[in-house]
Amino acid sequence: MRYLHFDAQERGALCDLFDELGGEAPTLLTGWTAQDLAAHLVLRERDVIAAPCLVLPGPFARFAEGRRARLAKQEDFTWLVDRIRSGPPPGFFRIGWVRSFPSLNEFFVHHEDLRRANGLGARESLTPALEAALWRNVRRGARYLSRRLRGVGLEIAWTGTDKRILIRDADPTARLSGPPGELLLFLFGRQCAARVEITGPVAAVAVVRRTHFGM
Repeated sequence: MRYLHFDAQERGALCDLFDELGGEAPTLLTGWTAQDLAAHLVLRERDVIAAPCLVLPGPFARFAEGRRARLAKQEDFTWLVDRIRSGPPPGFFRIGWVRSFPSLNEFFVHHEDLRRANGLGARESLTPALEAALWRNVRRGARYLSRRLRGVGLEIAWTGTDKRILIRDADPTARLSGPPGELLLFLFGRQCAARVEITGPVAAVAVVRRTHFGM
C-alpha cells in the first residue's frame, strides 16, 4: 500500500505540466502533441471498449488509435486534462496493484515524455521512496518489455547500488545500468532520451542498442 500515492503524484505533476505548456506542446512520441497524449490517457482509463485494445496487436490497436484520434480532435484540451487530474474512475484503475505498477509506469513515463521533449530534461533527483517503487517495477516488467531481444543476455543494474537482476541468460551478456527511472524509460522504448549506460561485449551491446524495447 505504501506505493499507491506515487501514481497520483506523477498524475498531478503531469497535469500541471500540461497546463503550463498547452495542448500544442511536443512529446517524445512521434507525431503526438500534448493534446494527443492527454486523449490517450483519458481513453486508457475511461473508454471500456477501446482501452483493452491498447495492448493488443493489429486491428485492435488500430481501432484504439482511431478512437484516441477522434477524442483528441473532439474534446477541448482543458476538458481532457481535468478528466486526468480527477483521478481514476471507480473500478479497475483503482485497484492497488494497478496503481502501483502499470499506472505508476504510465504516468511516470508520459510525464518524462512531455518534460524531455520541451527542453526540461531529466529530473535531477527523485525521492528514495519513488526510486524504490520504480526499481520494483523495473524488476516486475523488464522481462516482458525486453521480449524482442534475441541472441544475447541482459543484466540490469541500479547505478550506485548493489541491486541488479539478470533478465535474459545468454552468452554474450550486456549490462544496462542507470537510476530506476532511466532504466524504466529505456525499457519503455525511450532509448534516445534515457540516461543509461550499456556495457559488455561489443556484439551484445550492439544488439541491445538496435532492439525495440517496450509494449
